[in-house]
Amino acid sequence: MFLHIKKVKYLDDYKIEVIFNNGKKGIADLSDTLKGTAFTPLKDKSVFAKVAVDKELETIVWPNGVDLAPEYVYFKAFQEDPHLINQFKDWGYLP
Repeated sequence: MFLHIKKVKYLDDYKIEVIFNNGKKGIADLSDTLKGTAFTPLKDKSVFAKVAVDKELETIVWPNGVDLAPEYVYFKAFQEDPHLINQFKDWGYLP
């Protein structure tokens, strides 16, 4: 099953609440993700707060065109879940 993001809600700082198409809901802290020039505008929390779900891409996007893969957001939301370690290793997010 491919992961898609169905809903997103800005919480505070660089944290978002996300709901995935598999029914899981979690909080992703993206503060350490904002590296590189494409992410520079998102360091402004008022811009970061404009996160939305792109219905066509089925992932989160910002007004400047930046988006993140649903799998990465899933990893950020559930990286502490021991049941998902092998999945995250397969995806290349863990060694």
